[in-house]
Amino acid sequence: MSRKFLSHVLAASAAVFLTATGPAAATDLRFEFAAPEDVRDALFGSSLLASADREGVTDTQELLAAANADYARLIGVLYDRGYYGAVISIRVDGREAAEIPPLSAPETVNDISTRVTAGPRYLFGRVRAAPLAPGTVIPEGFARGQPAALNTIRGTAEEAVDAWRRSGHAKADLAGQRIVARHGERETDADLSIAPGPRLTFGAITVSGNENVRTRRIRTIAGLEEGPVYDPKEIEGAERRLRRTGSFQSVVVEEADEIGPGDTLPMNINVVEQVPRRFGFGGEFSTIEGVRLSGFWLHRNFLGGAERFRVDGEIAGVGGGTGGTDYGVNVRYERPATPRPDVDFFSEIGFERLDEPDFTSTTGEFKLGFTRYATEELVVDFGLGFLYSEVDDDFGQEIYRLANLPLGAVYDRRSDPLNPKQGYFVDLEITPFAGLSGTASGVRTELDARYYKSVGPEEKLTFAGRLQLGSLAGPDLLESPPTYRFYSGGGGTVRGQDYQSLAIDLGGGDRSGGKSFLGLSAEARRSVTDTIEVVGFADWGYVGAEDFPDFSGDSHAGAGIGVRYNTGIGPIRLDLAVPVSGDTEASDYYIYIGIGQAF
Repeated sequence: MSRKFLSHVLAASAAVFLTATGPAAATDLRFEFAAPEDVRDALFGSSLLASADREGVTDTQELLAAANADYARLIGVLYDRGYYGAVISIRVDGREAAEIPPLSAPETVNDISTRVTAGPRYLFGRVRAAPLAPGTVIPEGFARGQPAALNTIRGTAEEAVDAWRRSGHAKADLAGQRIVARHGERETDADLSIAPGPRLTFGAITVSGNENVRTRRIRTIAGLEEGPVYDPKEIEGAERRLRRTGSFQSVVVEEADEIGPGDTLPMNINVVEQVPRRFGFGGEFSTIEGVRLSGFWLHRNFLGGAERFRVDGEIAGVGGGTGGTDYGVNVRYERPATPRPDVDFFSEIGFERLDEPDFTSTTGEFKLGFTRYATEELVVDFGLGFLYSEVDDDFGQEIYRLANLPLGAVYDRRSDPLNPKQGYFVDLEITPFAGLSGTASGVRTELDARYYKSVGPEEKLTFAGRLQLGSLAGPDLLESPPTYRFYSGGGGTVRGQDYQSLAIDLGGGDRSGGKSFLGLSAEARRSVTDTIEVVGFADWGYVGAEDFPDFSGDSHAGAGIGVRYNTGIGPIRLDLAVPVSGDTEASDYYIYIGIGQAF
């Protein structure tokens, strides 16, 4: 574009601000794009005038501003796809928009026509990017005879610079570029010169912005140290570790502008602290299980080192037909970067009182352990615990004392934990235990695997599937702790069936939870509006007396429909379910209300 053309663009843009807003009037907006279909779609998607046409904008000054902005937007779309000889004309009542004098812009506009002729697509001629770091992967399209897309040139320059930075050359930069479109040959030459700069090591690490979190702890959690060769992945890891604590609103690790003595690069960790205290609550309701209320109180910087101290409380079964009211409280302390940056230490103590259909129990449990953040998606827990439980059931009273070794792994690849549209989630818990009294030793295993797939325009239809698996190996059924056994039925397993209605029938009216469990759930979620979603679902559950499901036990199923109202903190859920199969008694229908998806 010429300087005269750019001056017209700027002058016309200024007229938008200098001219009084004219009265609203109907303006005819027309578009003619002589280009391949994919390019036309991109031009329409980028054009502000096309957007104004879809939204019914009538304000004259808004339309003039959109017209003048469209020159750069449309040419950018064409350059990105290798069209360097395009002709763009945007005429306002017969005059080119870029040539309308800034002080005499019209108060009304009757007609705006946009015409774009893309012309031929240019191919790469001579291309070069040098010098390149070992291991640099240049885009395949950056080669003679390939479409000369500006995006390809940009991507090549970025990869060439980033490769040097990954090799320790933190100040690598694009030193020069020469891009020439040869219109006669319809070719574009591109020559990129890279300046790697020296290989650097991390220099002095400073901290700024903190008020209540100690500087030493911030450095420890970040895991950055003076001396190692510069690596941008280490910077990303430091920021991720500090954000993960929840103690900071923002974290930015800043590189010094100038190289320090001895080819070192000083770094500064700039943080903005989060409000330390937080509380929250939740609730659910079902026609059989009654009301379940939960809440928590959290301190994000308990001892000044970004420690987390959290108290959770829950009361369930209020007004329901599930035996009685259950309640519990759990206290957990976490210290990040102990003993290593990606390992957190935790201690936890909990108390729970259950009044279930088949038993009542009072349980206390204490755990000490570590949480290892193996990757961004994979988190592993391991520790040592002690459980004490007093149980009263159909067979009398029993006291259980267990030493256990809780092991857990969570792999989370969901697009959104609150309302996932794509991805999958796996939660595996394996708890070997030594029976000190009341039971033999054994292993309890639980698996919760979920998968999500959205299809169609704007991904409005989502399919969700869930697999639940439970196993208790070691002690005989009636010698195992009742709190370790498995049931099926209710909102967490099979909707449309009574809470814990599926169990092992021992005869004479006596029941027990099983040693194995298998649950399958499927949902189809369809977005009706931006906030309303309708759902169809089906659940199936199996409980057996064997260590692992062999389908010699009983099963049941339920199905129904639901509605979701999406909010910023997750969807509000309303489900209506009915029994489909099973020998257990069930009501005609069940209603479930809660916050968040069923899974």
